[in-house]
Amino acid sequence: MKEKLVTTLRDSKTARWTALAIVSFTMLTGYYINYVISPLKPLLEEYMGWNSADFGFWNSAYGWFNVFFLMLIFGGIILDKIGVRFTGIGAALTMLVGTFFQYAAIENLLPVGETIFGVKSQIAVGAFGFAIFGMGVEIAGITVSKIIVKWFKGKELALAMGLEMATARLGTALALAIPVPVAMAFGSKEMPALSAPIMVGLALLVAGFVAFLWYTFMDKKLDNSLKENSNGDEEDEFKLKDVVKVIMSKGFWLVALLCVLFYSGVFPFLYYAADLMVNKYGVEPELAGVIPSLLPFGTILLTPLFGSIYDRKGKGATIMLIGSILLLVVHTLFALPLNHWVVATALIILLGITFSLVPSAMWPSVPKIIDEKQLGTAYALIFWVQNWGLMGVPLLIGFVLEKYCIVSREVIDGVTKTQYDYTLPMIIFAAFGALAIVIAFLIKAEDRKKGYGLELPNMQK
Repeated sequence: MKEKLVTTLRDSKTARWTALAIVSFTMLTGYYINYVISPLKPLLEEYMGWNSADFGFWNSAYGWFNVFFLMLIFGGIILDKIGVRFTGIGAALTMLVGTFFQYAAIENLLPVGETIFGVKSQIAVGAFGFAIFGMGVEIAGITVSKIIVKWFKGKELALAMGLEMATARLGTALALAIPVPVAMAFGSKEMPALSAPIMVGLALLVAGFVAFLWYTFMDKKLDNSLKENSNGDEEDEFKLKDVVKVIMSKGFWLVALLCVLFYSGVFPFLYYAADLMVNKYGVEPELAGVIPSLLPFGTILLTPLFGSIYDRKGKGATIMLIGSILLLVVHTLFALPLNHWVVATALIILLGITFSLVPSAMWPSVPKIIDEKQLGTAYALIFWVQNWGLMGVPLLIGFVLEKYCIVSREVIDGVTKTQYDYTLPMIIFAAFGALAIVIAFLIKAEDRKKGYGLELPNMQK
């Protein structure tokens, strides 16, 4: 049987899957830092005097530069104009700088006063670092998305995106499971080393940066092979007017709205999930991150599986609708008085299935709506919309917890213990699921009207 002729580097299975593995690892290191502070919330309140509003303020900073200074949009334009190598290296370095500021804040390394603009200096410095990191990791995300389309368009695109997301979420699992044990191992029960988990993250980010440098050599070879096989046909260069084409697409905006609603019901929830386990389900703080850490493990298998189904069978819009329905179901059940840790474990696993469905179909659907040369800008705009939720929802939940949900607060031997009722926050998260269902139905209707092919397979025969 005659083998298929390899004309460009991306036609080599070994090359394209190796490229995917490298950039996926870089994203794994970023996702660890994204959630490293989440399971530390009870300890930060006990040993450093934080409250829920402080915690929400820190986590809301993720979107500051992306939303208010439009850094994501500029990053997307730079990505389309200059390319993945320059943009990816810049994003990786930005993640490192932002994480250093977070480490310095927890360690109180910077010589600043007690407050900065009325905010505790530790919180202000750490939030500033998280804002820098958020800018870097989001630009890294759109860069990796474009890299995957570059290597896998017309091939196993949704499977590749699913595998990248699954690998990256290993970083989330590590961030939810190991920070408290690491803090205890480097410190003591009397005074945990709360900066140690962030130092681990810095080491991971250095490894991720080196990995991306390795990828840039592969990307250069891919560009050369594409030029050699272009037959003189040059693709039109990206122009700023292409931004208008993106923002005039109704299908694009529906996907962006689904993105912000769905991820607002998942990512901010993970910031508070360990604290939820302590306050509602009675789990010890040392173990509270273990149950939420189960969520990413489900996505490791299921996201690629659902992506493969989309590649071969289609039904992308339907997959997004099912995931939105499950999001509403999970958070509604979290709000009910079912307070056994076994229930919490089952719901986290179900949320993992939910978290596998929508992204496995949503991200590979964007290239069906937007031309490839505009993808960097398109993904950047979607991530920009998403960042409104990633910025606002943690702040909202922190405010709601501090204002309406305190059951008790007492000081024992100089350590503050606060008990929260998480019913109202979970109702808020459930509302995002209900709105996502509405948008998913509108996406199905728009697909039928415009013929995007969201229900058709991705793989070209």
